[in-house]
Amino acid sequence: MNFFQHPTAWLQSSWMGPGWGWLVANLILVLIIAFPLMLAVAMVIYADRKIWAAMALRRGPNVVGPFGLLQSFADGLKVFLKETIIPSGANRGLFIIAPILTFTVALIGWAVVPFGPGTVLADINVGLLYLLAVSSLGVYGVIIAGWASNSKYPFYSALRAAAQMVSYEVSVGFVLITVVLWAGTFNLSGIIEAQRHHVWILNGFAFNPLLFPMSIIFLISAMAETARAPFDLTEAESELVAGYQTEYSSMSFALFWLGEYGNVLLMCGMTAVLFWGGWLPPVDWAPLYWVPGILWFFAKIFFFFFVFSWVKATVPRFRYDQLMRLGWKIFLPISLIWVFLVSGYLEIVRYGALG
Repeated sequence: MNFFQHPTAWLQSSWMGPGWGWLVANLILVLIIAFPLMLAVAMVIYADRKIWAAMALRRGPNVVGPFGLLQSFADGLKVFLKETIIPSGANRGLFIIAPILTFTVALIGWAVVPFGPGTVLADINVGLLYLLAVSSLGVYGVIIAGWASNSKYPFYSALRAAAQMVSYEVSVGFVLITVVLWAGTFNLSGIIEAQRHHVWILNGFAFNPLLFPMSIIFLISAMAETARAPFDLTEAESELVAGYQTEYSSMSFALFWLGEYGNVLLMCGMTAVLFWGGWLPPVDWAPLYWVPGILWFFAKIFFFFFVFSWVKATVPRFRYDQLMRLGWKIFLPISLIWVFLVSGYLEIVRYGALG
């Protein structure tokens, strides 16, 4: 039996036995995902800064390492060597836990994301529900940080974050219902397979005229859920100094930074999985399948990350009333109507309700 094909079974059949073999195998698989992901977060921070610089006709990081590639690691070393300052009036325990919670939640979502056929840590039947729950937990780190700081600006930021998450989570929920209705499963691998030659020879629900509007709403809502510009009302520097991060320094501040980018990558991955075929090539053409599925998946993630950066570099920040109006008065009614449209269409065409 080969370790790389069946790591859990291989270790369970070794001297470790079923219990320790299972534990060690899953720990190895977790590290195989976590370490590259943390490296990817460091590199997308560099890519983000380069994209902004290019759009502003500047150079961006270009000194530390070849082409400035080591800039993120230099910044990480810098914050690591700085002192962690905890305000005297802060709730010490919660103040320390908040950034750890934010960063941890950004990592655990990747447990159910399929990188290729059969390449997933936990291929559970309710993977989509798991991702929806995990993406909702990220806001708790922000809320705890704002309250524990015992400062008015972080507290205002925490209230904004809570309202923002609730507003867009509702729309995202209805968007996901349309995907589940069409795919007929909550399993993420099953959802990807349901997108194979979905429209003629095109792989992806987004090529479906009925589901394309939902892919746009999901992408914009993902920006709002991750508090990316133009929805970064939680850290609006002209109003809230630095928002929930105001009282943080050193690695505590860095964990918020890493958690934000980890969540952005997760949302880009969810967009690719739910609407753009995941590891499938865009076109169902045999030569395209010679490219490993994981490369297609990473290419789609990077494309959507470029869209996130593009929007941040070009779109001005919304006012708070505009943010709430978009979520409650535009996205919510449209997504709710689309649930009825998609379910009605499937009832008529797929299940022959009129036959």
